[in-house]
Amino acid sequence: MRNKRIYRAMGAALLLGAFALSAQEPPPGPPPSPDAMMPGGPMGPRMEILGFGEMHPGKVVTGAPYSAVAVTETKQTLADGNVIDRKIQSNVYRDGQGRTRRETTFAGVGPLPASGQPRSMVMIHDPVASTAYILHADQKVAEQLPGRRKGKKSGNNLQGKFESHFQKEIANGTLKQEDLGVQSINGISAQGTRYTRTIPAGQIGNANPITVVNERWYSTDLQIAVKIVRNDPRMGQTTYSLTNIQRTEPAASLFTVPSDYTVKQGKMHGARGKPGLGGPPAVDSKSAPPPPGE
Repeated sequence: MRNKRIYRAMGAALLLGAFALSAQEPPPGPPPSPDAMMPGGPMGPRMEILGFGEMHPGKVVTGAPYSAVAVTETKQTLADGNVIDRKIQSNVYRDGQGRTRRETTFAGVGPLPASGQPRSMVMIHDPVASTAYILHADQKVAEQLPGRRKGKKSGNNLQGKFESHFQKEIANGTLKQEDLGVQSINGISAQGTRYTRTIPAGQIGNANPITVVNERWYSTDLQIAVKIVRNDPRMGQTTYSLTNIQRTEPAASLFTVPSDYTVKQGKMHGARGKPGLGGPPAVDSKSAPPPPGE
């Protein structure tokens, strides 16, 4: 049961990321640290550390195709000395038009009941056609995600609020930013930045201050994070690394729905299951992911 909840929570991150990508605007500069992107909320750090750095609202990168293998590993040491080690691996692709594909396998989250194969998810975002899909290989169904509703403000407005909060945290001393210089990470030149965020004593019921450290290596050429290391005493150490990076144009077929798939329209579910409230889309009400933080 717990494994299913983990899988559903990860599914929520995928769905939220896809929905946020409905706006098409010029790509912004390097986004701030995960904690600054979603102050006090769980979904920003989760999406960033799962490799969804490209999925900020309006971020469409053209002319920089690549393919790679993304690995996210979390190591957590329990009070009794026991260690939990989890890995999530994805094959990621982006073409010269800015279309993206992510194939994620959730090892250790429980196999599919029918086939016994590991659970997996494939997401395609096509800013050229202004659409996104979740591919369900076991059903040969492509779920077309709802686009941004007309009249809604762009995602860059929301990003501006995050950046404003980010600067306030630096000013009041709860967030420290350090330049780590430029290094070659897995063959890609990347700018490193360390973010140290302090949660004051008593803010979340903690007796003493809690220090969370993120190191983020960002490629200005590819406009993606190629490595992120997050140390949080509450959850252990999580490392995201982009490996086997190839700078060639991926096959066009990777960004289209297979011809033998049935396309179905996704639904919008609000925080309480009501349609039209801006919550994450889901295949149906029975499989809708739980709200963030559950």
